[in-house]
Amino acid sequence: MRTVSARERRSHLTAPRVPTVGIDIGGTKVMAGVVDADGRILEQIKTETPDKSKSAKVVEDTITELVLDLSDRHDVHAVGIGAAGWVDADRSRVLFAPHLAWRNEPLRDSLQARLAVPVMVDNDANTAAWAEWRFGAGRGEDHLVMITLGTGIGGAILEDGQVKRGKYGVAGEFGHMQVVPGGHRCPCGNRGCWEQYSSGNALVREARELAAADSPVAYNIIERVKGSVGDITGPLITELAREGDAMCIELFQDIGQWLGVGIANLAAALDPSCFVVGGGVSAADDLLIGPAREAFRRHLTGRGYRPEARIARAQLGPEAGMVGAADLARLVARRFRRANRRRLERYEKYERYAQAIRNGGVTGRSTRPPQEP
Repeated sequence: MRTVSARERRSHLTAPRVPTVGIDIGGTKVMAGVVDADGRILEQIKTETPDKSKSAKVVEDTITELVLDLSDRHDVHAVGIGAAGWVDADRSRVLFAPHLAWRNEPLRDSLQARLAVPVMVDNDANTAAWAEWRFGAGRGEDHLVMITLGTGIGGAILEDGQVKRGKYGVAGEFGHMQVVPGGHRCPCGNRGCWEQYSSGNALVREARELAAADSPVAYNIIERVKGSVGDITGPLITELAREGDAMCIELFQDIGQWLGVGIANLAAALDPSCFVVGGGVSAADDLLIGPAREAFRRHLTGRGYRPEARIARAQLGPEAGMVGAADLARLVARRFRRANRRRLERYEKYERYAQAIRNGGVTGRSTRPPQEP
């Protein structure tokens, strides 16, 4: 893997400029697209993620169908997959996916056998971070940390053009740093995880609690959902905040402040030059990023005596994971093309040898075909 990682640093410069397919697998949808070497999406299709109670093969069938559909109209050279789960250091197995029936699943080899093109598998936050570094808000940065705010919090680390995956491949699970000992229970089993205070789930939980308590500050949102508290969603809270609803603005300020606290902790540990904030919740833009920047400055270790990392909103939107997966797949596309070239050269040698025999041009020489060096 050291060799692969070293190649990855320069893959964006030397990888073949051929179309590849990127797949982004989430808990609710599977997004697939053909992406060119400049990060442009040539075609994109989506489908619902098969129910997590079904077998892993059902999800693999869905991926295969999408890739074959796109291959009918495009010359696909490799497939990159960004999976919402833990992927091992070899990028071959999904160790655990909370929304899918993948437990130590050999996804790369299974799909490679079915698709007959090379397949690359990585964590979806890693692929999103790569896309933002290559084509989005992180361009030109040597040390970048990506934070994805959705239902929970995901993350990724890039240094010198290389994704830092850790010894076992599961680095970047920032959402499960403990920020409040004994705090809210997290589905991971612990209490007080960062994502319980700064995520889509945290935003919706707080809004629903205020609405369920019939708080006067929640009157507007209660009226909007006609009293059905369960219909309160993140996009609705964002919409109302943009319209000036005081409660929704305050909720974004709260989770933004917690976001800034977590970013300050990461700055103390990793010292990057840039934090890129993506994921669905980041659509709130300055409603969220503004309070995060203020809290970051207040909690940064050694504030006033050190450079401050830039905090930027991701630019590529929900397609970032798909684009990054496709771009990372160019590394395996290069190896595939080299292997094909060697096979072609070997075939041509044998053809020349066979033609020489037919023409009687090897009389008195060894009849053994030429050997590979």
